[in-house]
Amino acid sequence: MATIQSIGVIGAGQMGCGIAHVCAAAGYKVHLYDLSRDRIEAGLATINGNLARQVSNGKLSDDERKAALSRISGSADLNDLAPVDLAIEAATEEEAVKRKIYAQLCPILKPEALLATNTSSLSITRLASATDRPERFMGIHFMNPVPAMKLVELVRGIATDETTFTTAREFVSTLDKTVTVAEDFPAFIVNRILLPMINEAIYTLYEGVGSVDAIDTAMKLGANHPMGPLQLADFIGLDTCLSIMQVLHDGLADSKYRPCPLLVKYVEAGWLGRKTGRGFYDYRGETPVPTR
Repeated sequence: MATIQSIGVIGAGQMGCGIAHVCAAAGYKVHLYDLSRDRIEAGLATINGNLARQVSNGKLSDDERKAALSRISGSADLNDLAPVDLAIEAATEEEAVKRKIYAQLCPILKPEALLATNTSSLSITRLASATDRPERFMGIHFMNPVPAMKLVELVRGIATDETTFTTAREFVSTLDKTVTVAEDFPAFIVNRILLPMINEAIYTLYEGVGSVDAIDTAMKLGANHPMGPLQLADFIGLDTCLSIMQVLHDGLADSKYRPCPLLVKYVEAGWLGRKTGRGFYDYRGETPVPTR
């Protein structure tokens, strides 16, 4: 197996910061890349805040927090990822964006470096074909929020070799995560099941069966879900929910995956959930208020 000692994370958003956080806490040297220094600074501040929360919850000592932060460096220069053993792309869920990143990143990486994507729905085989190392490419799909969620989906493309898979599996185990192996089908396992449930909840709202509050209360108390489906959609990001539903609809050609028109409307309005201040709830006040 290849030895993984340093990790490159491409994207300092919610997922990229979470991945950098757990890798640094596990003892890996982490290089966090994004397009601008402002994004990197915001990402590092988020990581620091999340590590501090773990200290206050008794999950880390303050010395461990400081040590984890010392292992993370941020850069707006992709060339700084040249020495990493494993690069994990955690960019937005758009195939064109990911392909552009691979075109710029692959010539920089050392030939033996592994490349992974954190895509939540796109074809690993197709993404691998846009790289110079399909045998050393695979899906390592972390769940959100990464520090709290124990599951990681591993997904091989048609060209992924056994050494890459074994190395990725061993790497994930060092992060104190549980692996589940999914085949390379649209949205894999978790989102293949979860997103149609969320989409159906939005249809239930769209058709007037229940209000936002009624639907979320019903699923929290009637199905023992920790978070209602509309609240969860806001947490994930409505643009991400729509992207995954479109991948399912296009990839499986089944009308049951048709995105709800209300989801499309909210995304068109720029009401993407928590990250924009409005989605199925309005987050601009002290407490979230349903928008329908």
